[in-house]
Amino acid sequence: MDFQLYTDVILLEDAPEENLQAGDIGTIVECHNVPGLETGYSVEFFDMLGNTLAVLTLPGSLLRVPTNNDRPTVRSETTTVKF
Repeated sequence: MDFQLYTDVILLEDAPEENLQAGDIGTIVECHNVPGLETGYSVEFFDMLGNTLAVLTLPGSLLRVPTNNDRPTVRSETTTVKF
């Protein structure tokens, strides 16, 4: 699938080295066309305050566009709960 610049996309696989999980939402910021290879995209991922978490270059097959059935979720980097 071809994505337009500044389109929101959903990550289909975890990227643990960047602390990203499948389902995280990013924005296409660049398209990379190399003859003979799958089109790649630079995708910027943000936290809920708009701070950049990571910019990854990924093949289009690891991305999809959101649908009406998708819902944003919130998860913290720390999962420790103190009582």
